[in-house]
Amino acid sequence: MALGLPSSSMGLWSRLAERLLLGPLLVLLVSGLGMALGQRVYTNTWAVHIAGGLDEADRIASKHGFVNHGNVFGDLYHFRHRSVEKRSLSDHRGTHVRLQKEPQVMWAEQQVVKSRKKRDIYTEPSDPKFTQQWYLYNTNHRDLNAKGAWELGYTGKGVVVSILDDGIEKNHPDLISNYDPDASYDVNDGDPDPQPRYTQLNDNRHGTRCAGEVAAMANNGICGVGVAYNAKIGGVRMLDGEVTDVVEAQSLSLNPQHIHIYSASWGPEDDGKTVDGPAKLAKEAFLRGVTEGRGGLGSIFVWASGNGGREKDSCNCDGYTNSIYTLSISSSTQNGNVPWYSEACSSTLATTYSSGNLNEKQIVTTDLRQKCTDTHTGTSASAPLAAGIIALALEANKNLTWRDMQHLVVRTSHPAHLLTNDWNTNGVGRKGTARRCFRLCV
Repeated sequence: MALGLPSSSMGLWSRLAERLLLGPLLVLLVSGLGMALGQRVYTNTWAVHIAGGLDEADRIASKHGFVNHGNVFGDLYHFRHRSVEKRSLSDHRGTHVRLQKEPQVMWAEQQVVKSRKKRDIYTEPSDPKFTQQWYLYNTNHRDLNAKGAWELGYTGKGVVVSILDDGIEKNHPDLISNYDPDASYDVNDGDPDPQPRYTQLNDNRHGTRCAGEVAAMANNGICGVGVAYNAKIGGVRMLDGEVTDVVEAQSLSLNPQHIHIYSASWGPEDDGKTVDGPAKLAKEAFLRGVTEGRGGLGSIFVWASGNGGREKDSCNCDGYTNSIYTLSISSSTQNGNVPWYSEACSSTLATTYSSGNLNEKQIVTTDLRQKCTDTHTGTSASAPLAAGIIALALEANKNLTWRDMQHLVVRTSHPAHLLTNDWNTNGVGRKGTARRCFRLCV
């Protein structure tokens, strides 16, 4: 006779194993496979517009088995259902219908997981760290003319920039004195601490790298300097987890009377076949930002245009970069070439420097674990440089509106040192190119 547990016990252990092991595994499979196949992956969270205030929202949430995680903004609330599967390839119609039947519910939407990729092109460092930031000051080639602005006394003082990404290493020695907790939040975990989640591969270094480009401190003997090295810098941890419409809206609308500039170096897949953009709440966050942010002058949203050039991706199909509310930024290499990852689209407003071919230098900035890197790349590196330049402009004139800033970028950008043969002159006499539009400098 074979030795073992009684059949009843075996059945019990099988059921326990199913709950303990297969449940989480199926969640991962549903989420990963569904997104890979282009299917919608539904979460157990809803965005709900409820008239009547917080008490009414709490009442409706409790009645229908939800937990109210608070408001996104205004009368829009974030609900999570206790019994609905965390990931599913089909929506939960019954729960949705019952919720919408409530007289005080003006609108409701079950949240779906959105695919968002960090827009940097990186390899593991193999060369010694560069100490010269060629794109800020270069006696032999053109640069961003940052030194000229610094000599006039503009260093970003009084301007607040927030990096919407995978977190910011707030205790980095080159960031700590400029770190601003009021420009920071962890949307992924719902707490005020945006410190990145550390992994063996340092997957969550992206936001810290972008932050250093803007506001790494000067004259402290560490790493390099940011374009606006006296600006205040914050970070929103929102890419290290599920990205939903609610997550994006909360990030884009964080403290808009305190934060002047939001910098984002991410977006939909740059695979040449994805057309995607902000959903209802993120669109509303953009609109509220430009109409209400900064006391009505408008929040300034800087966006990386994307790295899908090799896949013939077009940033015109990216609803974030082609939004009228964002300044879309592409890249130029050290030698003025169009980088291999650059996307051709008319929605790009300007370019700054970034990485190129193997023999061209990359961007020096802060890195995870209190380190420094000279290998920051892609349009991910270009957008924060633009955010830093805009911070210098805002220090010079705090009354510039979000639309003024777009005009200022166009008027002060020029085509020098961009080696491309598709320049043309538009109706107002400005030179641009379908690939990268204008060139941004101070």
